[in-house]
Amino acid sequence: MRFLTAVLGLSACAALAQGAPSSPCLEKTEWQQLDFWLGDWEVRAQGKAIARSRIEKSTDGCVVHEHYVQGDYSGKSINFFDPVLRHWRQAWVDNSGNVSEFSGEYREGAMRFEGVTHRSTGQRVLRRMTLFNLEHGEVRQFSEQSLDDGKSWSVGYDFQYLRAR
Repeated sequence: MRFLTAVLGLSACAALAQGAPSSPCLEKTEWQQLDFWLGDWEVRAQGKAIARSRIEKSTDGCVVHEHYVQGDYSGKSINFFDPVLRHWRQAWVDNSGNVSEFSGEYREGAMRFEGVTHRSTGQRVLRRMTLFNLEHGEVRQFSEQSLDDGKSWSVGYDFQYLRAR
């Protein structure tokens, strides 16, 4: 009886897989709003190369992964469009134990995120981060931070992403 149940279960899974529609992430424009960031990048700050970043899609186009390396520092992000909230979300983790969570939307030629970073020291930092879709296939990543719950803001970083050669 167990064998028959297992075979019927496998048959049902196979039938569902064959009749399953293609991924909405490949068909709907919301899931493609961050495609301008895809690729291999040289990251610059004030004109000087400081890091490398590789941005790629996975999971049938539903996930955008970032792999960032700057000397001994590295981090990864997972980005996805949430169809219920109608916003993009990002989770970031680095090798220092810092984690960030963002939510945002694409408007006026840029992906605009807001969120919070929890540093491994226990410090909480409010963040605003914008990825600008620039001409000539370049991207600007601009981040502001607040250490006093939004009373004041300062520039965290201002990076330029250039296609790696």
